[in-house]
This record gives sequence, C-alpha cells and structure tokens, in this order.
Amino acid sequence: MNVLKFGGTSVGSATRIQNVAELITKRGKNIVVLSAMAGTTNTLVEISDYLYKKNVDGAKEVINQLETKYQGVINELFSTEEAKDEARREVKSIFNYIRSLSKDIFTLFEEKEILAQGELISTRLMNIYLHEKGVNSALLPALDFMRTDKNGEPDTHYIRQRLTALLDKHFDADLYITQGFICRNAYGEVDNLQRGGSDYTASLIGAAIGADEIEIWTDIDGMHNNDPRYVEGTSPVAELHFEEAAELAYFGAKILHPTCVLPAKLNNIPVRLLNTMQPEAKGTVIYNCAPNHAIKAVAAKDNITAIKIKSGRMLLAYGFLRKVFEIFETYQTSIDMITTSEVGVSVTIDNERNLHHILDDLKKFGTVTVDSDMAIICVVGDLEWHNCGFETKVLDALRDIPVRMISYGGSNYNISLLVRQADKIAALKALQSTVFTSAE
Repeated sequence: MNVLKFGGTSVGSATRIQNVAELITKRGKNIVVLSAMAGTTNTLVEISDYLYKKNVDGAKEVINQLETKYQGVINELFSTEEAKDEARREVKSIFNYIRSLSKDIFTLFEEKEILAQGELISTRLMNIYLHEKGVNSALLPALDFMRTDKNGEPDTHYIRQRLTALLDKHFDADLYITQGFICRNAYGEVDNLQRGGSDYTASLIGAAIGADEIEIWTDIDGMHNNDPRYVEGTSPVAELHFEEAAELAYFGAKILHPTCVLPAKLNNIPVRLLNTMQPEAKGTVIYNCAPNHAIKAVAAKDNITAIKIKSGRMLLAYGFLRKVFEIFETYQTSIDMITTSEVGVSVTIDNERNLHHILDDLKKFGTVTVDSDMAIICVVGDLEWHNCGFETKVLDALRDIPVRMISYGGSNYNISLLVRQADKIAALKALQSTVFTSAE
C-alpha cells in the first residue's frame, strides 16, 4: 500500500479534484492525504484575524464569501442532484460550525478549530465525488488517529494503533481518504502540524503502516536542480539521498516540507515527488541511495542575518562557544550556519524577533557586528571530503560574487555560502552555468 499526498494546488478547483480522483482510482488500494483547496487556509487565517480583532461582522462577511465559492465548486464538481445535495449539506454544516466560533471571546483554541475546516471540506467533497463515480472509498478522519504528545511531537504509537484499527474497520474499501495538516494534541484539542504539515502527515502515515512508497503530488515535476523561479534551464533531479533532500528542503526547496523526510528515512520508505499536472513525468525519488559522486542541486534561503562576535577572550579559552550558544538558546533562536576562528565566531539566523536582546547579551563577551539582508546558497550532492574538486567548482562559480561565510564539513552532503540577498539570483545563475551546464 502507498500513501499519496495531494497539495492545495492539486485540488484547487473542481476540475483538478476530478483529475486527482481519476488518477487515484487507477492506482489501487492506497491512502490518499489531501490538503485544503488552494487559498482556503489563507482565508481561514483572515477570518481568525478578524475575530482576534473582535470584528465579528467582518469575519462573517469573509465566511459568506468562502461558502459561496464552495457552492460554485459543488455545482461544477458533481453531476447528480443527489451528490450535490449531500455535498451542500456537508459544506453548510462546516460553515455553520465556523460561524458558531465567531464570537467576541476568541482564542488560539478556536483559531485551530477554524484552520482545520479546510481539510475537512476537501476530503468530504472528494469522498462524495468518488461515491458518485461508484468508487468504494472510505473517509478516515485524521482527528481520530493523528495526535501529538505533550512535547508537540507525533505520538507514533498512538497513530499506528488507531490508524490500524480504522483500516481494519474499513477493510473492504477500495481507497482511503484522509486529511493532511490537522491533528489533536495530547489533551484532545484540535491542533495542527504547522504550515506544510500535509507532507508530514503523509510521512507519518507511511511510517505507521509500513508503506511501500510515499508520493507527494504537487504542481512541479520533482525537485529541480535549481530554483526555476530565477534560473532558466533547470531540470528535475532523478534521485536524492534523504540527507540531500532534507538539506534542500530546509534551505529553500519549497516542494517538500523539511519535517517530511525524517519518518520516511527512519523507516526506509522511498518518497517520490510527482506532478499532478504531468502525472507521466518521472519526478524525483528520495531514498537511502548510494552516493553517485556528483553535485545534485542548489537552493537558497532568504532573509538571513549574520552575527559576528570577536573577542580576545576566545583565544585558547574553553567555554566561550557554550556561553555564546546559550544566548541563542535563551531566546529560542536557531542557528543556520556557523564558522569559527581563534578570536571570533560568525553565525547566521533567519529569525530577528529577539535580535535586539541577543545582541545586547553577546556584547558582554566581545565586539559584535551584524550583516542583514543576506541569503544562504546551499549546494547539495555527494560532497564527502575524499571527493576532490567539487568545492573548487562551487567556489569558482562564485568568483565574482562576494561571499561572507562558507560552511563545509558539518555534513557530507552540503556546502553553504552566505552572500548578500541582492546577489542571490546572480549566484544561482552562476552555479547553474558552471556546475550543471558544464557537467552535461
């Protein structure tokens, strides 16, 4: 059994829902994970924002607009009046529930309840449509099996136990439909796996059932070797190691959520990235493959801040780095890159929320300088240090671009370079022409 996840763009209209339904019914008995229709979660966030501001009328106006949109989807999606009536009842029930949460006292609890409704709508519409087409599909409510523990981490034992029970209950179904993103927390409250969490849902389900493969269907034909928004002539990477995919996902390859990789990796389940618009495309397969001694891809991460701490007290001293890192821990700010010398350390962060406090504390230990509006260029491949020449090729590509920091050696799969954000596109293009085009 496979797990097939379809993102919001893949189910973004009645026509696309129909296309996905046709695709999944040809694939046999699998579990299908759906996101909310494109734009829905953003609208639900807008509704919540009105309610936080105690503007109930504004919230209800947006609710009405969204409900009207779905009524149009229903009219286009279904061909029989019976199916249309069932879908209308389901959607009406959900929007009435959202209205019941539209009150002056509005908390994070109500917000998470509202944000969960997008996935509930998309899966119910899909299930009704499949029934209309004569498919014996079963809806597996994610809120009945997907749960996090008191630390906010997936409760894998609970997920496996409850999901197995649901599958046994619907053993005669030809196809299973469930929601991505949403879950319950350790206290039974409606919660979620954060934005992009549908990938995580698919990976957790795959691990729970020991899936043969996890398929992530989006609107692009696999993970490209560079960012196609800025660079022409990019192409899908046929295969990636889990470590390579994790690096690319973290440093900007938006096609895959970084958290998705770990459950699949630990359970040795291949993840395949595919294109709903071009289902015949081979896409990218991610697994524990042997390295092929090549640079695979490049990604970039924007809005980076570099902080340099220079101090004579660091020379031949121990404990200095611990004190520096404790400051970032105190303010719950993660570090992306780090480089050190005898008298200084440079780090990068992508969250400036507590920057002022961090800088104040760092100044107790040395002279602090800050560079804002930076970008991390991440070059990924089989970069084990015995493989000669790859580092030279990367640096040669950026010979005309100022590089603030270089991080290499922390991973066998990644070289990270810090450049000005204004130089990001030029860096991506230079790497494309030097590293990939010359290798073809």
